[in-house]
Amino acid sequence: MAACMRFTRRVWKSFLEMQGHDTQCFPNLQLHKASPGVVTASLKVEPYNFHGGLIMSVTDTMGSLAVATKGQFMTGVSTDIGTSFVRPAGRAGDTLHVKAELIGMGKSLAYTRVEFTNPDGVLLAYGHHTKYVGKSSQHPDNVKFSEDGETVIEGEDLNVD
Repeated sequence: MAACMRFTRRVWKSFLEMQGHDTQCFPNLQLHKASPGVVTASLKVEPYNFHGGLIMSVTDTMGSLAVATKGQFMTGVSTDIGTSFVRPAGRAGDTLHVKAELIGMGKSLAYTRVEFTNPDGVLLAYGHHTKYVGKSSQHPDNVKFSEDGETVIEGEDLNVD
């Protein structure tokens, strides 16, 4: 498994260990691929989380994980978030596919876009997420990846799944 995916899974695991919102709303989020700037996942819609708030919450989490794909262990604080609903997301039991992309990152702010599709690839919703990353950019657990995300070139590569 590529270093970027290992690291992004470690950040996701840290979110779940906090026993916060992610654990309550979508503990079944499955990360599939991570490379620098992009992360994909899927989520089975459950009866307890079948509402528009799910899309907003996953936009928040996946935007944060997109920041993590650039080696940021602490993914910052949200400053702006929004979603647009294009089509109904289906029903409880359906699977959403999610792709989050880091579209820009400076010294203070990171910008992400998150897309939600059904299994046929039809766009259901999309969101944007802006994060303040100024203070988290110096976290001791941050790493730097090779351009392809296969190896860590700075920092510690912990193989934690």
